[in-house]
Amino acid sequence: MNSPEQPLPTFDEVLLCTPQTSAEQVGLFLRRCLIPCQGGNKVYTMLYADELSYDVSKRAEELFQHLQCYNSSYRLIILYNCEGGESSYLPSAFSHYTVPMIPQRSRAEIQQYLQRHFRVPQPSGSAAAVFKEHMCVGIVSSKRAGMGK
Repeated sequence: MNSPEQPLPTFDEVLLCTPQTSAEQVGLFLRRCLIPCQGGNKVYTMLYADELSYDVSKRAEELFQHLQCYNSSYRLIILYNCEGGESSYLPSAFSHYTVPMIPQRSRAEIQQYLQRHFRVPQPSGSAAAVFKEHMCVGIVSSKRAGMGK
């Protein structure tokens, strides 16, 4: 986000973890991150790493230890919930790399950056016309559950 033209992460740079995330999915993600290829300077991000099961987390750490010797210039960010996340295996295993995250940009700057990248250039004939300012993503919420969202 250093410049407005900098693109959003691509699908292969982000792994959104859930309790159902398999060791194979994490392994593929770590291989993309740690094995050098023509991909260039991608930044890989594992979100909600504290959601992974113990077995998957243990295998992920072992694979990471094995693969990191192939690439000394990898860029991997592991994000987890700081409220209770430290007690999960993977955040604990990587705790010596922990860096407190402090946003470097204001909320308004972040919103402006995201709006730039999620706006559909020509909204005619696009579902983006239903969202505010022709965005291709939106959040629909309700205080009443199950009301046709």
